[in-house]
Amino acid sequence: MEELGPRAPYLPHAPGDVAAMLARLGLPDVEALFSELPEDLRLSAPVDLGPALDEASLARRVGQLAGANTAAGLICFAGGGVYDRYLPAVVQALAQRGEFLTAYTPYQPEVSQGTLQVTFEFQTMVSELFGLPVATAGLYDGSTALAEAVLMSRAATGRRGVAFASGVHPQWRAVVETYGQAQGLVALDLDGHADDVAAVVVQQPDYFGRIVDVEALLARRPAGALGVVAVDPSTLGVLEAPGRQGADVVVAEGQPLGLPLAYGGPYLGLMAARDDLLRRLPGRICGQGRDAAGQRAFVLTLQAREQHIRRARATSNVCTNQAWCALAVTIYLSLLGPRGLAELGRLGYARAHYAAGLLTRIPGVRLAIAGAPFFHEFALRVPEAESLQAAMAAAGFLVGPVIDRHTLLIAVTERRDRGEIDGLAAAMGKVLRDAGA
Repeated sequence: MEELGPRAPYLPHAPGDVAAMLARLGLPDVEALFSELPEDLRLSAPVDLGPALDEASLARRVGQLAGANTAAGLICFAGGGVYDRYLPAVVQALAQRGEFLTAYTPYQPEVSQGTLQVTFEFQTMVSELFGLPVATAGLYDGSTALAEAVLMSRAATGRRGVAFASGVHPQWRAVVETYGQAQGLVALDLDGHADDVAAVVVQQPDYFGRIVDVEALLARRPAGALGVVAVDPSTLGVLEAPGRQGADVVVAEGQPLGLPLAYGGPYLGLMAARDDLLRRLPGRICGQGRDAAGQRAFVLTLQAREQHIRRARATSNVCTNQAWCALAVTIYLSLLGPRGLAELGRLGYARAHYAAGLLTRIPGVRLAIAGAPFFHEFALRVPEAESLQAAMAAAGFLVGPVIDRHTLLIAVTERRDRGEIDGLAAAMGKVLRDAGA
């Protein structure tokens, strides 16, 4: 085998491999692969990382860099789909055990019973939580789970339209539209194109934090259309499971159930559906059976990925492994149990309403949607949302996201105590007074 160059000790391709690739592409050298990149964006010399550091010095330097991240010290009242929640230490302690961190996809059940059992327990918990009989082993995140649910509805009905109820998360809707372009999927008005609606999508609570009437919204779906509900799973200790309100498919972002904010991921998509949709569910499903000795055993029963069945005819191309995130969610839910999940919901609900009461006493601040019931998140109408968000960050509070020029979201989880809520209201009142609002 040809020797690698002195500056490329970790490259997997020998010079002969690289030469063969370039010849096939008709390019003179590797640099030509990047010719589309503007010159001012390309490095002309190796990155100057400075001298090598010993472990203690490196830890100190990394700590200094982390300290420059001002958001790390802010009290978080931000929402919009992911939330700052309390994570019991045991969740990370168990999930970070070596046997879980080093495990990958359990293709060989004879050596993967632990991972497969966790997956089975996870599916069981999601099924019970959503009020539907079958659940997947996990998807990428909430938005892509919604996209998969809509594509599943398209395949099941043969129709091409999706009708969104008002208040569906705009980013989730954008993901659905992106996924659906190649499938000919179109957003339709429920009342105007009823015969071509494959799915009606409802969010509970919606993007503005409002508690919606799921049953009433799903009752409007045309005959043959599937009802898809995107839900915040942390509310289901208090709110009714969508599967018991007429939903055919329920999806969610699993982050509120034991996963840290973590700069936006990795997160976990949850999905459950009716029995007759079992073979259309994306990803994979773990089942329980008996081995040759008659003992309980677990195995990947249904695998709808393109790796496992007929390529282009596969149900989906979900091809990552979110099992570690599913493990964390399983540990978290097992710790809380039904009573703990209900208490979690009640805390967020009560504290959010306390916060809304204080904030709406500030001159120039009111609820964006007056009279609408909400859970742990609500939209505020304010004089200037972006400047208020920046000023609140300077005062030590993270709020938002900004919805439009005069509207931003406030989320209150069980982590925010009364003193922090009082501090938020006092800081916002001062900021607006100083601004002359």
